[in-house]
Amino acid sequence: MPGGRLTQEDRRRIAAGLADDLSYNEIAKRLDRPASTVTREVMRNGGPNGYQADRAQHATARRARRRKQMAPSKLTRAAVPPDPYGRDPETLRGFEQRLTELLVDTGLPRMMAGVLGCLYTTDTGSLTAGELAERLRVSPASVSKAVGYLAAQGLIRRERDAGGRRDRYVIDEDVWFRAMEASARLNSALADAARDGAALLGAGTPAGARLDCMGRFLGHVGEDLAKSAGHWRQAFTARRSMDPV
Repeated sequence: MPGGRLTQEDRRRIAAGLADDLSYNEIAKRLDRPASTVTREVMRNGGPNGYQADRAQHATARRARRRKQMAPSKLTRAAVPPDPYGRDPETLRGFEQRLTELLVDTGLPRMMAGVLGCLYTTDTGSLTAGELAERLRVSPASVSKAVGYLAAQGLIRRERDAGGRRDRYVIDEDVWFRAMEASARLNSALADAARDGAALLGAGTPAGARLDCMGRFLGHVGEDLAKSAGHWRQAFTARRSMDPV
């Protein structure tokens, strides 16, 4: 039914629609589903060129079994302290999972996306490695690799807790500004490399012309991205300074 779980027949119809080169919106209309459901289903299971209905059905069943095995017991749920703002913990957990899935869809590895999802939905904006491992139900080694990657990308930072014994991993309010800055720098580096390649191969050659176009495009995009990020960082900083404490 619309809004329910996808069935194996639904997945076969999605595969048939992809084979007919239909858009996600067209496939979704045929299934009477949101386009986002079809998009998420396809991207999670091989993409438009690798999607297979039976394989997607088996993968979904495996994920469901894994979630059931990892689900906390009723005793554990009862032990969860009440939310200080009166929010429903299950609803918050559902949103955290939704945010994590969207970050995965952008290309971020699942463990790194899970860490960001935890930090974004924690009021303090910071957690220790042990707290992350407990929330994500993974090994400390997995958390260590994930936070190392995110810190290197400038998406989180590491600091010592008040006792000076444990590292805490913190997500700042301007994290996406730093991420956009990093993306702008990468675009600039790629643009420089492309222009160098165009000069080396010859701007009059097909390969040289292709690299020259790439360099000019990425150069403009990088500049626009850096300017836009700087503008909106100033705007949001000014707005926060006027917000009541």
